[in-house]
Amino acid sequence: MNFVLAAGGTGGHMIPAHALAAELRRRGHGVLLITDDRGARFPGLFDKVPIHILPAGRLGGGPIGWLKALNAVVRGRAEAKNIYRQHRPDAVVGFGGYPAFPALLAASALHIPTLLHEQNAVLGRVNRLLAGDAVAIGTAYEEVERLKPRYRGKAVVIGNPVRDDIARLGEMPFPDFDEYSPFKILVTGGSQGATVLGEVVPEGLGLLGPSLRHRLQVVQQCRPDDIERVRARYAELGIPAELLTYIEDMGAKYADAHLVIGRAGASTIAELTAAGRPAILIPFAAATDDHQTANAREITAAGGARTIQQSAFTPDVLARQIEAMAGDPVALNNAAQRALSVGRPHAARDLADLAERVAGTVAPIEVGPATSPLAAASLAVGGVPA
Repeated sequence: MNFVLAAGGTGGHMIPAHALAAELRRRGHGVLLITDDRGARFPGLFDKVPIHILPAGRLGGGPIGWLKALNAVVRGRAEAKNIYRQHRPDAVVGFGGYPAFPALLAASALHIPTLLHEQNAVLGRVNRLLAGDAVAIGTAYEEVERLKPRYRGKAVVIGNPVRDDIARLGEMPFPDFDEYSPFKILVTGGSQGATVLGEVVPEGLGLLGPSLRHRLQVVQQCRPDDIERVRARYAELGIPAELLTYIEDMGAKYADAHLVIGRAGASTIAELTAAGRPAILIPFAAATDDHQTANAREITAAGGARTIQQSAFTPDVLARQIEAMAGDPVALNNAAQRALSVGRPHAARDLADLAERVAGTVAPIEVGPATSPLAAASLAVGGVPA
């Protein structure tokens, strides 16, 4: 089969799309990616997968901004239709983000079955707009906010695909940790970093009691504008720290980590629960629909993480939470197991299974008005025939 994956250019969209692409290619299928300029520049992803960049406007900016966005969507839809006539996909899989919008509109216009994947615990704006024409909606959580009741029959709980090296960590023992061993902390702010982590985390680590602070080994992702300031502060505190603007070998960093401090983006949560790593999560306060707070609920309720709202994220609060989690090695190991208990490490496999089933629902045609592939296929419960 041939598949087109359409994803916006952030790590939250690109990483699960990459994991699905790898799984589909292992099965012998053809894969093509549609994204934007940012997605095409992501290092280490989509090796040997053809990439097409589509114009895709963002909503906002008043009437002029809306007109520009509409023009970009119209042009992107036309370009996508031309791509499909050449590539002839059996299904198009959308991962959200504005570049996915024209690609999925074009698929519906050509009667090509579409599958949506929602990484967050709140259905994203683009996926909300396209849910009506989708054959199925793969979700990362049992409960997804903003999913209309009439579309819930299409929802299939899949999880959020992660890279193979991270998925395998859950099968391995938690790194040795006792009252004498190094205490390794990974700090990640998602693909774009997070300035607030660079401001608060070094100060919080400096407040730890001597028994923990003298054993610290830190790996921290920083924004390029922040990295030298953060490096200087760690040096003043005498805390060994490896600072990076982008972590390409994330699997190796998770493998070493005893505790992760970071945002509650969809990919971060999926990686923590697949690898079985305890965490302190600081949801991004400005995230659309506050979806990062929703993302953090499951792992926090399970006991695998502690969530601190950004308004309450101070060095003193952070230090107290770290000491509560890491002061007792048994408690930290238990938190790792609780994180693992809500993981879905086989999400890439399960999403590939669903994509194959969706691809078998409707034969794509070359021209014709946009119609719902769901209606055309008279599908069973769950949106896809068994």
